[in-house]
This record gives sequence, C-alpha cells and structure tokens, in this order.
Amino acid sequence: MSDRPKPITNSSRRSSSGRPQKASAGRPQKASSGRPPKRGGGSGKRFSGRDRIGGKRRSDQSSSSYGRRGSDRPEKPAKRLGSASDEGASSAVEESQESPDLIYGRHAIQAALEGNRTLNRLWVNDRYRYNGRFLPLIDTAKANGVVIDEVDQRRLNQMAQGQNHQGIIAQVAAYDYWELNDLIAHAREKTTRPVLLAADSITDPHNLGAIIRSAEALGAQGLIIPQRRAAGVTSTVAKVAAGAVEHLPIARVVNLRQALETLKTENFWIYGLSAEASRPIHTAEFNGATVLVVGAEGNGLSMIVQQSCDSLVSIPLGGKTPSLNASVATGMALYEIYRQQRIGRLDLNSLQKAN
Repeated sequence: MSDRPKPITNSSRRSSSGRPQKASAGRPQKASSGRPPKRGGGSGKRFSGRDRIGGKRRSDQSSSSYGRRGSDRPEKPAKRLGSASDEGASSAVEESQESPDLIYGRHAIQAALEGNRTLNRLWVNDRYRYNGRFLPLIDTAKANGVVIDEVDQRRLNQMAQGQNHQGIIAQVAAYDYWELNDLIAHAREKTTRPVLLAADSITDPHNLGAIIRSAEALGAQGLIIPQRRAAGVTSTVAKVAAGAVEHLPIARVVNLRQALETLKTENFWIYGLSAEASRPIHTAEFNGATVLVVGAEGNGLSMIVQQSCDSLVSIPLGGKTPSLNASVATGMALYEIYRQQRIGRLDLNSLQKAN
C-alpha cells in the first residue's frame, strides 16, 4: 500500500522467517519425572488409566464437560523437521526436550485438557477425590491415561511453593510454541483484518498472563514474544491467564525486530504503544491487518523496536499517575482497535441495506 507512513528511521526492511531457535545454548535438560519428594503426609494412593481388576484401559468412558473439544483450541500445524531449515529443526528438538511444567487450579487444568495439552500426572487432595467439582475433571484425565495421585494438603502446598493450587496440581509437557509463519497464516484464515500482539521484553509472568487473557478475550489472533530477556509460557503465566493460553496461539522468536519486518512484508501495520507518543490511539485508523507492540513497565519499548513501528500511539491520561500497568494498557488499546473495527462493520452493513 502506498499510503503507509514512513518508519521512525530510514532503516531498510528485511524479511525474516521469524522461526524460533533453541531456547538456550546449554545441554538440553532431561525431562523430569515430576515425582514429588517422599515426605510425610502423602497417602500414596495412585490410580491410572487402566482398571485395577481387568487391566483394560478405560477409554470407553463417556466424555464429560471437561472432555477435549478440538474446535476450542486452534489447530497448530505439525512441525516439518525433514523439510524445514536446520535452525527450525534444532529448535523443535530443543523444545521437545524441555522439562515438564506444573499448572495449578481446576480452571487451568480444565483448559489444558480441552486444549489437548499432554498431562503426565495429576495430584489431587484426597478429600476432593470424589467431590462433584473435581470428579468430572479427574475422570477425564484418568480416561486419557493420566496417573492420578491422592495426596494431602501439605504435600500440595510443598509442590505449589506458595501458588494457589485449589487442591489440584497437574504436570504438563512444555508449551509448544508456534512458528511465526504458521501464526500469520492462521491469523489470515480467521479474519480479513487480523490483530496480532507483540510483547517487547515483558519479564513479569503475571503481566504476561494478564496480557494473554485480555488478548484472547477481546479476540486477538495471536501473540509474539522474544526468546531472550522475556518471560515465556510458564505455570504462573498459565494460572494468571485463566485458561487463555490454551486458546491463543503464541510464537516465540529470536529477534523481535526481524519478526516485525516479516509482518510488514505480509501487509501488517505495526503500531507501538508508548506513553511518550504524541499521537493518541483513538486518532489512528485500524482498518487493516494490525500488530500492536507493547513494552515492559518502566522501560517501555526498546529503541530498536520503536524504529520498526509504522506509528507510535499513546493512551491519553487525565490524572497525575504518569503511566498504566502493561496489561491494563494492552487491554485498553486492543479494545480501541476492535471498537473501530466493529464501527466499520456497522457502517458497511448500513450502506449495504441502504442500497
């Protein structure tokens, strides 16, 4: 499009595959079994996906409300290790060898089951084993072959290390990030005016979880995060996101600036959210494919990321507080984008009816 505003600097755009590389240069860690330390308090009762008497897998159980629903989670294309570049193949192998993680609480575990995440083990308070709120979830996990351990509250507290576990903890495989190109294709399939979110150096997992929750709730098609100096998808992020991690595609890239340049070649307009920007967000027109870039609290957007933005916008503030929480600002900015898109659709429908 010829009317794209000039970037912040005259640096040339360079396309990139945006393909994430290895998470670290060190030797990949061996996957942990997740077995809690043997301390007093655990009852040691264990159930598995097979009946104790007949030894048959209980796959014929009727599915409950916690069953897997393929339409809820966006289908992620399979990793093409044979045809992909060596960089992407090594990244896929690296991610498959990452240590499993723990998630806490009924809602987070329910969302993981519905999103087809691999659960290896489940620990539940022995007092809640046959509680009506937990029974459907436990039965579904059991039917999927998950090992169920009944333990007491003290054991759960030791495992959660201060997290609010609500009487149930699950061990899941490490999050399987999307490739950038697959994320772009998925967003294009969903809508003609996709909205993606990019997080620049968000290190607080609580902020990242809240951003993911807001983005998914408002209808964004995906999130892009850098691999270094930024929080990844952890148990804390999944807990704060309240299940949104299972429904919002997330790509992790080595170089966020190169990823933004790749998005430009795909006709996305890049808007950076900055408290110092002179252009109020409501004066920008979000009538095409959009990427909203948000920065960490305090530091904001890095200069190199600002230079990759087509425009910098701000949220006008009327009080004495100089800035907003990163997740709050993200929610407000996304609402403005979708408000304009909804108004545009209403105007288009009115014109069509008038004709």
